[in-house]
Amino acid sequence: MPLTVRVASWNVHKCTGGLDRRHDPARTAAVLAALDADVVLLQEVAQNGRWYGGHGTRQVDVLGDALGLPHRSYVVNVRFGPRRGEYGNAILSRHAIATSENIDLTLSGRKSRSVLHAELRLPVAAGHTRTLHVFNLHLGLGERERLEQLRRFLANHTVQHIQHRTPTIVAGDFNDVWGTLGKKVLEPAGFRGPSRPLRTFPAWAPVRALDSLRVRGDVQVVRLDRVRTRLTRVASDHLPLLAELQVAPPHGDDATA
Repeated sequence: MPLTVRVASWNVHKCTGGLDRRHDPARTAAVLAALDADVVLLQEVAQNGRWYGGHGTRQVDVLGDALGLPHRSYVVNVRFGPRRGEYGNAILSRHAIATSENIDLTLSGRKSRSVLHAELRLPVAAGHTRTLHVFNLHLGLGERERLEQLRRFLANHTVQHIQHRTPTIVAGDFNDVWGTLGKKVLEPAGFRGPSRPLRTFPAWAPVRALDSLRVRGDVQVVRLDRVRTRLTRVASDHLPLLAELQVAPPHGDDATA
């Protein structure tokens, strides 16, 4: 039987509303709780600034604890000062994270950008698991910058060594103003996505499909929606994406004990 996995991707804007500019992690957590995802990919997750509660305050743990998601990976991309702190990408998971690494995509003279990779273990029958690779990215603002970053991502040794049959997800804030990156770069590499981009920005009146989710290997997208509710319109400047995926059971030696 296929395994059903719910995956959410959201630029949480440091848990700050896009319109009211209110820092409110509880509001962000409420949105995520309603999504009830097994795996959550977040961008612009902040820590350590006075604005976010002072040194030692980590939104990845505030949100992870509120959602009851025990397995977490987090990396800082951008550092400011004592007031504004720092922020980066996070992966929260109901399933165990076997390994995690950060793939630096920063181009010279540009803001720091990266892809956070986690290798998850999905439980299957008889105490075995199936591997699911998850890549959470946040690309740059320039069109050429984004193209080069995706090419570097696809050329990375970790990505290159994942078999095309292995279930793999790439999602996050592509900053894809024209909604064309998937067809130009990811589809030729075997990644499948929505037939039509989902507009997610700005959250209160979305006109740009900046965020996306694509899969490759033995995984199918049963449903992919942008989540547009009263709360998501104000909790960030992006709308979240929610996907229901079906991961095929392992083929013989694909299962791990």
